[in-house]
Amino acid sequence: MHFEDFKLNQSVNEGIAAIGYTAPSPIQELAIPIILEGKDLIACAQTGTGKTAAYLLPVIHQIITAAERNDKVKALIIAPTRELAIQIDQQMEGFSYFTGISSIAIYGGGTGMDYEAEKKALTSGAEIIVATPGRLISHLNMGYVDFSGLKHFIMDEADRMLDMGFLPDIQKILSHLPKTRQSLMFSATMPAEIRRLASGILINHEEINLAVSKPAENVLQGAYFVYDHQKIPLIESLIAKRDLPLILIFSATKNHVKELEKALKQRAFNVKAIHSDLEQEQRKEVLNQFKNREIQILVATDIVSRGIDIDDISLVINFNVPGDAEDYVHRVGRTARAEKSGLAITFINENEYGKFTRIEQLIQSTVIKLKLPEGLGEGPKPEDFKRSPGKRKFIPRRNSKPRK
Repeated sequence: MHFEDFKLNQSVNEGIAAIGYTAPSPIQELAIPIILEGKDLIACAQTGTGKTAAYLLPVIHQIITAAERNDKVKALIIAPTRELAIQIDQQMEGFSYFTGISSIAIYGGGTGMDYEAEKKALTSGAEIIVATPGRLISHLNMGYVDFSGLKHFIMDEADRMLDMGFLPDIQKILSHLPKTRQSLMFSATMPAEIRRLASGILINHEEINLAVSKPAENVLQGAYFVYDHQKIPLIESLIAKRDLPLILIFSATKNHVKELEKALKQRAFNVKAIHSDLEQEQRKEVLNQFKNREIQILVATDIVSRGIDIDDISLVINFNVPGDAEDYVHRVGRTARAEKSGLAITFINENEYGKFTRIEQLIQSTVIKLKLPEGLGEGPKPEDFKRSPGKRKFIPRRNSKPRK
């Protein structure tokens, strides 16, 4: 199948060609016709499958082919993080380049001038709004937002928004929208909470479920059992003298991210970190430098695991095992995008074996356990640990010998 088969407006097809898209992905092939028919939709597809284009392309087409065009907001896209909102808006700019559609990303952390530009867009200046919930509500509270012309409402990463506690914000936003509209929900998972939310938002909706909570098949996964003091030397061993243009390392907290950035810089690696202590402009600059290959290694918290959209990340390293098994899927989904292959490596210390076992249960696969390189010594052995009844931590077997 080709994008021309959707019979999109020619200016939309020109944008698709300019970006370099050729054949639609499975989620695009299934979702675009449904959205073009004006139906409500809930779509579940794993990260990196092209779901942003799956809703942007038909919504752009419907806006520019509508009988009446005016300056009112036609579509509202809600995203859980600033990074994802920016990525969506960047894709929007590419797809709509030849259409004349106006759009803006609205998120916190900007200047007073940014706020005024957002205010103008929400009253009479942009046809498509991409927003984070908190920032949009701060505008809604001022009473000037005009959604009277809104035709399309899209929730991206709906499961993530619920995880982050945005349900009250979403409900408040919905109370300001016209009752007659097309509503679309995109999610990487389909828990019961998402279905309950969908039942209150969508009307006679269609459903697509392509997500299986598994990394893409072209992601080669591996794991090492390591003690914490072995992790930095292991990174050196994995990276040194290898052609790895872009490397993304995830760590659990912003303090760990800062420490890891400092440690890698001391070893002369070209590395920068991104975390919540940075100003928004600083975070944008670091992401742009990474995207443009001005830095080789980006160290980050999960704040970017669902927002970053770069096709050429060759290696993802989980410096720790994520606490949520779903986060593992999103982390490793940052590599092997756009049908390319990639490598994802996870470091498992003696306290994380149980968490990684739950990840393997979720993805229904056993991740290959790799032998530590020579010179690093031996790491912890999983057979020395067992589950303590009713608890999540692991304790040594009685007959195990203490390690020196």
